[in-house]
Amino acid sequence: MLPVGDDDSDRVRTPYINYLLILINFIVFIYYQRIGNNTGFTYSFVTVPAEILTGHDFVSNPQIVQDPVSGQQFHIPGLGITPIPVYLTLITSMFMHGGIAHLLGNMLYLWVFGDNIENSLGHIKYLFFYLMVGVVASLTHVFSVYLFGQNDLLPVLGASGAISGVMGAYLRLFPYKKVKILFIIFIVRVPAFLVLGLWILLQVSDGVGMLGGSQGTAIAYGAHIGGFLAGILLIYKFKPVIYPEKKRSR
Repeated sequence: MLPVGDDDSDRVRTPYINYLLILINFIVFIYYQRIGNNTGFTYSFVTVPAEILTGHDFVSNPQIVQDPVSGQQFHIPGLGITPIPVYLTLITSMFMHGGIAHLLGNMLYLWVFGDNIENSLGHIKYLFFYLMVGVVASLTHVFSVYLFGQNDLLPVLGASGAISGVMGAYLRLFPYKKVKILFIIFIVRVPAFLVLGLWILLQVSDGVGMLGGSQGTAIAYGAHIGGFLAGILLIYKFKPVIYPEKKRSR
């Protein structure tokens, strides 16, 4: 199920911050990452669990990593020098992506769900909320890598953790809002709790046994789950009085 839109009839604010976040992600990927070809930039500003855990920058040689599930081998470029405090990579990594499909998928989810949260919180609160859940998501990934003894030099990047937080907040605020999804070749409208509930169940299911992420693909299931839960919980801090959308009778 691929979400392609939702009911925006109650929107009273133009989601300028959401548009800006999407634009920044595209600019970083196209201009700075050179559509994925500038590995030097990418591997200098990604989040590396070992760097966050120790507070020190790591520089490494290229290596071949084997996915323990599929057996497929991947070439991982060496980590570059990080010219900023390593803790700031928790933010910079949010705006970089591993490929065009990764970028487009994340931005589609942000486009569908982010404007509603900005409409509810206001522009400035939404920006801080987005960054906060993104940082919490990345930290969840870092500590899950540590707890499960996985490769702490394997970098992670992308907006998925922050967007997971947006989705968690969406589920809390708008559980019955209709979301348009692409199902096979049809566009159907289903309640948000069904779409987002199935999504998080899939993340938990896929993350069992490899919560910190696949050694070869760096799919940060811990970040997805941590971001989603952070969104559900932190929305109370940003919007203390919550009146979830009521289920509409026919």
